[in-house]
Amino acid sequence: MKQIIAMGGGGFLMEPENPLLDRYILQQAEKAKPEICYIGTASGDAESMTQKFYERFRKENCVPSDLSLFKPPVRDLESFVLDKDIIYVGGGNTKNLLALWREWGLDDILRKALDQGVVLAGISAGSICWFEEGVTDSYGDGLEPLKALGFLSGSNCPHYDGEPERRPTYRKLVDEGILQAGIAADDGAAIHYVDGEVKKIVSSRPDAKAYFVSPGKEEMLKTEYLGDPATS
Repeated sequence: MKQIIAMGGGGFLMEPENPLLDRYILQQAEKAKPEICYIGTASGDAESMTQKFYERFRKENCVPSDLSLFKPPVRDLESFVLDKDIIYVGGGNTKNLLALWREWGLDDILRKALDQGVVLAGISAGSICWFEEGVTDSYGDGLEPLKALGFLSGSNCPHYDGEPERRPTYRKLVDEGILQAGIAADDGAAIHYVDGEVKKIVSSRPDAKAYFVSPGKEEMLKTEYLGDPATS
């Protein structure tokens, strides 16, 4: 089973007091105490983000670790990655993430990991990277289209409700045929893919949603709030 969980925003980096999405990711490993590895390439392996990862996941029933391409922990990256149950990719600059992964061969290693049942997850840049293409702020001011890894078909837009220019820019790029149709996710929403198809969409807050965006159309998708139904 090939699993990818693409988050528009949320998780330990954006909701440090709300563990709902992070716990959902852990549950998908189907292992009592999964090994979860954080990859912070998109942020330049910012120590502050890595520290937030450990602060969250040391409280959970798992074995946390991290992989830095600036200070590689091991020479054999493939064995290191394939030994994990979950790979969790942080946000930042998607273009730089893709360039460094390709230089190190990590893109091929992650595809192999996906094929072998390792759960791939990520937020923002860590969401866009899995799709064929997406909309990114990697180039500086403004949002632009970007080709990504293509593990998932179509395009992706994170932070759909979190940044004012995301929604109109993504819809314009799709309407004009610059980007393929695809899925947009609010902060706090996560799309769970199994074998390349959407299995479920979950959220860490009641109003977080995901949408299928095609030329001239935006369709809200069914989203399951992971918290107390009484508060939704």
